[in-house]
Amino acid sequence: MLSVAVVGSGPSGVYTAQALLQQSLVPDVRVHVLDRLPTPYGLVRYGVAPDHEKIKSLQNSLRAVLEDERVTFVGNVGVGGADGVSPARLAELYHAVVYCVGASADRALAVPGENLPGSYSATRFVSWYSAHPDIGADPFARDALGARSAVVIGVGNVAVDVARILARGAGELRRTDVPSGALRALEESRVREVHIVGRRGPSQARFTTKELRELGALPGARVVVDPVELAHDPAYAAPDGLPGALPLPAVVRRNLEVLRGWSAGSGAGAAGAVPGGVGAGGEPGPAADAGRRIRLRFFLRPVELLERGGRVAGVRFARTAPDGTGGVRDTGRYEDIEAQLVLRAVGYRGVELPGLPFDPVHGTVPHAAGRVLRGGVPSPGEYVAGWIKRGPTGVIGSNRSCAKETVASLLADAATLTRRTAAGDPLAVLREWGLRPVEWTGWLSIERAEAELGRSLGRGPVKIPDWAGLLAAARDENR
Repeated sequence: MLSVAVVGSGPSGVYTAQALLQQSLVPDVRVHVLDRLPTPYGLVRYGVAPDHEKIKSLQNSLRAVLEDERVTFVGNVGVGGADGVSPARLAELYHAVVYCVGASADRALAVPGENLPGSYSATRFVSWYSAHPDIGADPFARDALGARSAVVIGVGNVAVDVARILARGAGELRRTDVPSGALRALEESRVREVHIVGRRGPSQARFTTKELRELGALPGARVVVDPVELAHDPAYAAPDGLPGALPLPAVVRRNLEVLRGWSAGSGAGAAGAVPGGVGAGGEPGPAADAGRRIRLRFFLRPVELLERGGRVAGVRFARTAPDGTGGVRDTGRYEDIEAQLVLRAVGYRGVELPGLPFDPVHGTVPHAAGRVLRGGVPSPGEYVAGWIKRGPTGVIGSNRSCAKETVASLLADAATLTRRTAAGDPLAVLREWGLRPVEWTGWLSIERAEAELGRSLGRGPVKIPDWAGLLAAARDENR
């Protein structure tokens, strides 16, 4: 028998387990999927926006893998931290360990004022409205949503997600699993202006067209785009591609078409008066009930967060322009945007796991086709998959091929790995070490508790947002 531990129960971890189950080279495989949290699914549970029900339904396919009789979910077991298991000790229990721990940190702006109250990572904001137990009540529920104007720095899907949640009516979120505290805070939010700002042009934005169009479909919100800013992008004026250059990717062409439709209704542009909203592709958008506006801004690079009364009061941007090589240059002009809430969404970064080698430049674990490298040499029985392997790139589905490559390396090593001694009952050893694993029955108990909580509030299932509540629910398996 080949005994494998997969550390991380998000898509990369579950796809790794699935690849191990589907292979035929080693007929008898047992997989333990470990997670620091008592809940499975990783970023699908704690990173996908609550109003993206189709993407969240991916939990169903992940669930099918975790319910396979050859797989055991082992929640509430940290690896590499002060209260968890070291990689060296974990290696004593299994023939192989695959680390699928993602990229949990956000990239910093590295500008003055970034740490002012009212300035946060978008990752933290997403974790708050997704009920991640590490966040709890957090300042968002107390004062950040008292802001009138918010700036979201970044032009990827995460930036669009957080802007949409800020601009969406809280009544629409009642049918989702948003925790009660976050829902109340969003109901009381004073935010009426949301700026999504990128340092480069629209053709280099990283959002998908579906995400972009959703902004134009929000009831009670207007999308405003400055046609002058769009015109600075050479690709905007030549949607079929620049002379002598490759054609624009289809997603870029679609994005530009959506932005072109919005800009046609934006009149004086982002700096001027705001006209009636327009929807995707130039269609008339829904009427704005409370004047919520989403302003898409381009060619602005943040250089400083401004302060007033000990809190963030705005962002100073340097105006940029295309440099002719695909990058941008500063023009020497500046613009200040008022904001009492600033969310940076400029990318994720892997975090070092104590006991594993780490490349601080790329934020990844050094590897060769998924085999962990120590001193440039493959470390027997240690593997990586997902973002900690390749960096925060691709979409959820990209983790399938990544996991398959790693599993192929593991299986090629299987004959050597199975000569090593593995624990007959790793969970019993973990308990001897003082850990209290939450198994699948505990997770099912959490699910039932969240369904009961939702029923008591007249809603569907509502997430439990704190460690104490989750662990209490997990232990109450008679629920």
